[in-house]
Amino acid sequence: MFDPILDADNEIDQVARTYARFAAREAAGVSPVYEDWAGGVAADEPVRALIAALPVAKRQPNLVFAASRRAGAPVGPYRPWREWLLAHWESVRPIVMARATQTNEAARCATLLPILSRIEGPVALLEVGASAGFCLHPDRYSYRYTGDAPAALDPDSGPSPVVLECALSGTPAPSRLPDVVWRAGIDRNPLDATDPDTRSWLETLVWPGQDDRRERIAAAARIAAAAPAPIRTGDLNEALADVAADAPADATLVVFHSAVLVYLSAADRTRFRGTVADLGCTWISNEGAHVFPDIASRLPADADAGGSFVLAVDGEPVALTGPHGHTYRGLGPEGRLPSG
Repeated sequence: MFDPILDADNEIDQVARTYARFAAREAAGVSPVYEDWAGGVAADEPVRALIAALPVAKRQPNLVFAASRRAGAPVGPYRPWREWLLAHWESVRPIVMARATQTNEAARCATLLPILSRIEGPVALLEVGASAGFCLHPDRYSYRYTGDAPAALDPDSGPSPVVLECALSGTPAPSRLPDVVWRAGIDRNPLDATDPDTRSWLETLVWPGQDDRRERIAAAARIAAAAPAPIRTGDLNEALADVAADAPADATLVVFHSAVLVYLSAADRTRFRGTVADLGCTWISNEGAHVFPDIASRLPADADAGGSFVLAVDGEPVALTGPHGHTYRGLGPEGRLPSG
């Protein structure tokens, strides 16, 4: 997840801090190539200067690295990549400006399921920042939980081509999939899972060395394309109440998002929370700890968020989760989760 550091006086130094943090907290132990590249950028002023000239929202390590690979950059040690980037920046910059990091990782459903499985009755899902809608199909995936509470769950129709693995601790394993009777999304730039170019870009966003993620995206795209959920084009604050009004009255409305509200201003986040509260729905937030400081302030004293997301239900933190859905660390007793 991109975590812009906006309080630095010098924008080139700001890029150094952002990339150093990405290397240490997100890429370390996950993608050696991206850890190397991000650490290299953090110490390389000519490269930092190129990135600092981009709009703030376009300086994301994920985006810059993926755009370079899209343009033909060598995937390997930092020095050859750096020399290639300096020589081909004018080919990379237009891709950065035209594209966005809209992976919308389907594996995050594994960290949503412990919440969704406890909601009784039919569920209406509304995702803000839905991208291609991969996270709108939690009932169509298979799950394999390891850790404190091993469990395996499959759809009623049988094992899914998308199998999500997650190390679970601090909470009972889900025992069932949700009964989803309605699903919809909102995104400024919805992605078409049936479009080959879109699917190619989503796969390019996968970090080097994560072949399982690339295969999962391809399989999730096929599921989303076979039964597409409607995704409204628009600003989430402007469209939320209108889209929510279409949800069936006899279903529990769940509004959720992952790594989305980081891109909103503090004022727009406050507005969003007010709209969600007015809907009377269940609100599931899965964001970096800094996105909602008041929620993060209620984490247990011994909870180290580090590079994790804070999973919260109606503003109450319940777990720390891996950004790509691979870990779930419950923060309290089972009773902190919704029971219906």
